[in-house]
Amino acid sequence: MDRRAALKNLTLSIGYAVAAPTLLNMLSSCTAEADTWMPVFFSEQEKKLVTQLVDIILPPSNLPGALDVNVPQFMDLMYKDVETETNQKRFQNGSRLFAEKFEKVFDKEISKGTKEDVQKLFVTYFDLSESEIKKVLKEQRTPVDEISDVKMDSYLTYKFLFSVRYYALYGYYTSEKIGEEVLAYDPVPGRYLSCISLEEASGGKAWSL
Repeated sequence: MDRRAALKNLTLSIGYAVAAPTLLNMLSSCTAEADTWMPVFFSEQEKKLVTQLVDIILPPSNLPGALDVNVPQFMDLMYKDVETETNQKRFQNGSRLFAEKFEKVFDKEISKGTKEDVQKLFVTYFDLSESEIKKVLKEQRTPVDEISDVKMDSYLTYKFLFSVRYYALYGYYTSEKIGEEVLAYDPVPGRYLSCISLEEASGGKAWSL
């Protein structure tokens, strides 16, 4: 499957990219260079980790990658201005636990880790059997006050990783560049074609709007 087809399928799995004007304004304000932007919510360690993770999830190829459309900056703003305090703390705790695991595995601080190092650890969390996957997903649906102390670290780490994945995809598809240049984009529909499928009308792409 080529990258365009894969992105189309991912879009369908999370719903078509429709954002309120406020969120679109947030996206349009994320214009800083990936290496120089100053986070407003993330710590410097979280900034680097999120940047590496979204680049792993949506790397550039024949299509723009997550860093090309400033996804980390978007996530930073979402956590500052949109997410609840509870989710903010879960994100921070999950990020910290991932960093601590990284240090144990590689015997160095995550700030000194490469993207390749982070990817090796990231993959271990999802290289699971079918039964293990079901167990993780069931745990994520469980209210936090029902999670035992023994399972809390795992719960928070996966909560963090799933959140990064969700916002990576959401920010990517609601970006102007992807919405207009990769997905099917027709802000002012033309003539009405009654006997044609949406698939045919879009040229095989998922719709941006």
